[in-house]
Amino acid sequence: MKSITKFYCAACLLLGLFSCQNHSKSELPIYGEREAVEKTIDGKKVVDTVYHTIPAFKFLNQDSTMISDKDFDGKVYIANFFFTHCPSICPTMNRNLLKIYEQYKDNDAVRFLSHSIDFKYDQPYVLKDYANKLGVNNNHWQFVSGTKAEIYGIANQYLVYTAEDKNAPGGYDHQGYLVLIDKDKRIRGAYDGTNDEQVKKLMNDLPILLNEATK
Repeated sequence: MKSITKFYCAACLLLGLFSCQNHSKSELPIYGEREAVEKTIDGKKVVDTVYHTIPAFKFLNQDSTMISDKDFDGKVYIANFFFTHCPSICPTMNRNLLKIYEQYKDNDAVRFLSHSIDFKYDQPYVLKDYANKLGVNNNHWQFVSGTKAEIYGIANQYLVYTAEDKNAPGGYDHQGYLVLIDKDKRIRGAYDGTNDEQVKKLMNDLPILLNEATK
């Protein structure tokens, strides 16, 4: 079942590549499921495409403050899933994300959102210590925790596999995607945060999305 779920997440992320082939090279694809909806505009019936979007959420951050999807309204942001005592991919993934944060931390149009999948240990004070050691010094990068149902549920919305697994390093299994979200809460890219070439691609794609957001 675990391998099937991982395959499903990866397959979902590829949907945009095949359904957005008509986009110009200056635009990024839109990932996830989509639905054709018929609307009436000025008395004429037209078909519009409704894309998968990240739903409303509320999580407790590293400052013990409740944040929500509203804090990301109109922002381009990068989301990922990790846990503070992760002995495998998380240190590399977040160090690479830190490179992007350092470049954009003073840009009000960009945000970062890291969800801890360790709902037992990663309380706000733990996340705060982790953020400080990483070098995060403003509120443009949020580290959040929640219940197992909340965190794992939202991971599914980002099309990222997460699971509590006693056989995995650190007791949790997850994918290391850095997920790029546009100002309309749509998934526009997913990049392996442990792969230098993928991280470079994210750094190249982010300005494209920011340019789109200003149009």
